Amino acid sequence: MNDLSFFLPCAAGVEEFLAQEVHALTGRAGQDLLSLRGGVRVRAGWRDGLKLNLHSRLAQRVLVELAHGPYRSENDLYALASGVAWEIWFTPKQTFKIETTAQHSPLQSLNFATLRIKDAIADRFRAKANGVRPSIETQWPDCRVFAHLTTDTCTLYIDTSGEPLFKRGWRQDKGDAPLKETLAAAMLAASGWWNPETGEVSGQPLYDPCCGSGTIAIEAAQIARGIAAGSLRRFGFEKLLPFQAHVWSAIRQEATDSARAVDGGGTPVFGSDVSHRMVDFAQRNAERAGVEGAVEFRGGDALQRMPPVEGGGVIMLNPPYGERIAVGGVAGAGGGGRPGAREAAQSTEGDGGDFFPQLATHWKKNYAGWTAWVLTPDLKLPKLMRLKESRRVPMWNGPIECRLFRFDMVAGSARK
Repeated sequence: MNDLSFFLPCAAGVEEFLAQEVHALTGRAGQDLLSLRGGVRVRAGWRDGLKLNLHSRLAQRVLVELAHGPYRSENDLYALASGVAWEIWFTPKQTFKIETTAQHSPLQSLNFATLRIKDAIADRFRAKANGVRPSIETQWPDCRVFAHLTTDTCTLYIDTSGEPLFKRGWRQDKGDAPLKETLAAAMLAASGWWNPETGEVSGQPLYDPCCGSGTIAIEAAQIARGIAAGSLRRFGFEKLLPFQAHVWSAIRQEATDSARAVDGGGTPVFGSDVSHRMVDFAQRNAERAGVEGAVEFRGGDALQRMPPVEGGGVIMLNPPYGERIAVGGVAGAGGGGRPGAREAAQSTEGDGGDFFPQLATHWKKNYAGWTAWVLTPDLKLPKLMRLKESRRVPMWNGPIECRLFRFDMVAGSARK
């Protein structure tokens, strides 16, 4: 278990930041650490896999690669899966689930491909355990197996994370379609406010004027305080056979001791939202995340709130669309919604369009010296805000292609 091949999937556009984070957590580099499309591959030990689950803020999962080979039919998938020593990972008394993804696979049915892999696992256990085989459980399996098909190769993984890693365990109060914690962390990394290579933060005040349930602000406050991303949750590896409770306990204790040694009080973090209901959600989430004393939430219209501190800082937001804003920034009747992919991908001009030029005017008038980072699917947002971006970073919010725009605020009114 000291020479495993891990694959950590992540959102498109986040790969390099994740590679930096993985290097910091494992010390691996060169051919042992490769940045690929949609994730990072690293050769490391089992203990490193536990640390990656606990600490990674950017990965979606931590997967162990068990087999990789060519295929032309479902029978080839059966043969590949039959050759994996599944019995060293879980027992026939446990449940499992298979999830199959594909890119340009020639197979007609992914369901049938999944069935053949399941048959191979079950048949191997029958042969090894006197006819006993594990059962399928689709909701809460003890073990998750992932199969990824390309045009001619199949890769089989066993999952060590369980629930996706963006589920930190503290966000129990949320609005509709909230920003994932992993994407919030990616925004902080892309802006330079947080360095995933060193774990350090810039020390600049951070402010989210459309904070919703507090995801960006709470993620930032946890980073500033050195709190491990997964400190409040359980993981899939706890049900796998290589798991040793005393090793895991030592890793968790090391993370706790490290967090106690970090003084995050010198990095102010603020959030506000036009919906007081969302502010209440954010405050309760901050308490669960252990950062209620490190982040300050207030209600208020983004078009009226003045800077929370003097001297400049970083504005970071994923602006709301639809009912959470109307012209002038007033909360809509629903008080907490963001749209789905279809609505979000539409131009901002038809959805609270006056809000964004007014916000830019407010920033230029009152936030001179601040740097604003705005994540949006609308590539026309700079033109709409009458601002010239100094940087744009491609990022994906689930299936939605977005840009993280940087705007440097200088004194004066917005261009007419």
